Amino acid sequence: MFQYLMTSRKFVPLFWCQFFSALNDNFVKNALIILILFQLGGTQGPALVTLAGAVFIAPYFILSAVGGQLADKFDKAEMAAKLKLAEIPVAIVAALGFYLQSLPLLFVALGLFGVIGALFGPIKYGILPDHLETRELPAGNALIEGATFAAILAGTIAGGLALADSAANGIAKTAKTADIANNSSGWVVVAVIVMALLCWAFARLIPPTGSRAPDLVIERNPWTSTVALLRDLKSDHRLWIGGLITAWFWVVGAVALSLLPTLVKTHIGGSEQLLTIALLVFTVGIAIGSVAAAQASKQRPNLALVPVAAFLMGMFCLDLAWAISSAPAAQFGVVVSVADFLGSAWGLHMGFALFGLAAAGGLFIVPSFAAVQSWAPLERRARVIAA
Repeated sequence: MFQYLMTSRKFVPLFWCQFFSALNDNFVKNALIILILFQLGGTQGPALVTLAGAVFIAPYFILSAVGGQLADKFDKAEMAAKLKLAEIPVAIVAALGFYLQSLPLLFVALGLFGVIGALFGPIKYGILPDHLETRELPAGNALIEGATFAAILAGTIAGGLALADSAANGIAKTAKTADIANNSSGWVVVAVIVMALLCWAFARLIPPTGSRAPDLVIERNPWTSTVALLRDLKSDHRLWIGGLITAWFWVVGAVALSLLPTLVKTHIGGSEQLLTIALLVFTVGIAIGSVAAAQASKQRPNLALVPVAAFLMGMFCLDLAWAISSAPAAQFGVVVSVADFLGSAWGLHMGFALFGLAAAGGLFIVPSFAAVQSWAPLERRARVIAA
């Protein structure tokens, strides 16, 4: 199934559009986090990292309902192309922020990436049932989830390389000189813009879907549209429960990925390379769990996996907390390398728990999301995804 989808005209453009979209916004987010923690943030680093996560996620909470309405009223492929065209100037702002080492510009770009992501989310998941059969949905969701987390990892690695490049060219690690232009950041500037262009190019290749609710009136007030959307979702018990299940997964994922950089840097004194390894472990775990869920869902989403995976997520969360509590506290001037981490019992324990949490998450979300997509009525599917 995976090989078929990755050579299918109906799926490949969406896959690569989502990959480059997630790669770009996560490049900005994670590179910003690394710059804050290891160069520009000083004693305010952890607080600024938390703020970065909030700036990126807040638009999803505010604008998803509007995004769902737009996706149902208009052709989803056409909306995707327009949104990705609008992302190009946002990428230019981000590129300028990296070139100038400007935290304010990077925060503005991060927020704008969040806005576009919030409007694009109902499209990328709502369009899958338009082009895929029910039996293909688990594999399609597994590939999209894999692309998303692979992009998170790639963005973090690229951010680490940008940091190393800056340090090698003498960028002072203090906020006082953070606004000095750095010519060595040229490749970062080019990469951000090129990824935005590639994302737009693939968005234009997504097959059209047509309008599912052409008479829908767009509610421009984010608050009233969100309340109405949630009320509508709650009226269908099956969709409401499915929505709560998938939302819980994203809560766990958002918390884990938001806390991981600070945990590695502040709590155990880890290096940038160790943070990259931790994210690699998380990404591989999500991929393996997603593939396993897709393989277990032959003709329809296998919902028997969901309670088992939920239990495993809970157990691995507790195990991860146990592993963290047994780690030695960070010492001033001592950097924990990848070799130090892998050579310790507590490091292996933490890595195992992180991998298990991610794998259980992949096993949990793929059948859950596929079920919600297949249950949602055709004319309001994107709004269900948005809710």
